[in-house]
Amino acid sequence: MGMPEVVTRDEWLEARKALLAREKALTKELDQVNADRRRLPMVRLEKEYTFHGPEGDSSLSDLFEGKRQLIVRHFMFDPAWDAGCPSCTAAVEEMARGHFEHLAERDTAFALVSRAPIAKIESYRRVKGWDLPWYSSLQSDFNYDFHVTLDESVAPIEYNYRSRAEHAEAGTLGYVQGDQPFERPGLSCFLHTGTDVFHTYSTYARGDDSLVGSVYGLLDLTVLGRQEEWEEPKGRAEMIRKAIPNFAP
Repeated sequence: MGMPEVVTRDEWLEARKALLAREKALTKELDQVNADRRRLPMVRLEKEYTFHGPEGDSSLSDLFEGKRQLIVRHFMFDPAWDAGCPSCTAAVEEMARGHFEHLAERDTAFALVSRAPIAKIESYRRVKGWDLPWYSSLQSDFNYDFHVTLDESVAPIEYNYRSRAEHAEAGTLGYVQGDQPFERPGLSCFLHTGTDVFHTYSTYARGDDSLVGSVYGLLDLTVLGRQEEWEEPKGRAEMIRKAIPNFAP
């Protein structure tokens, strides 16, 4: 395609209003999808995971840093690599320019998790100049259980909620091909009730395209959402506080 057609102001306004109608319909549909995402059931995590950070070992609960919610960016960094995935790096570079204090203000922690050893992670983080929590999951099943490290010797391959056969049928086999084990990107959300940790959401592949640099986009993935009065279902945060004993304030 070449340049857009040059038209009069009135013709442009007519075309812009037509596009605006579609944009409004898309916004309403997105609001409904976000509300349905917050209505998803959640899974209590029974398995203990150990993460290694610059200060030593941590549990998944520790990654919340006292917050109610946790967003984990599954950052591709194989133990054999000396640097992180360029695509994941570009995404985090964009997010790092945002204001993560806004997530903290909405009681939401954010952390990167990779399978590389912490020494390589810390070295790469210093090179990039990032000040984000970043943990190694090398000594746990975390990456395998959340389907971002794929290895048929550990578990049947599944990525973006599809098996290898389903990817072949869909024409997306590239997602599950590589010398095993191999890494894939993703993002997972968790809720802490004060006594239990729940897995509420995960997205993979193109699922986080629109989230780069968007704090609200990240909050839209969580069970409590943006915690605004207009959001559906109404009063979600207050409902959870009342429904679950010992819910963290």
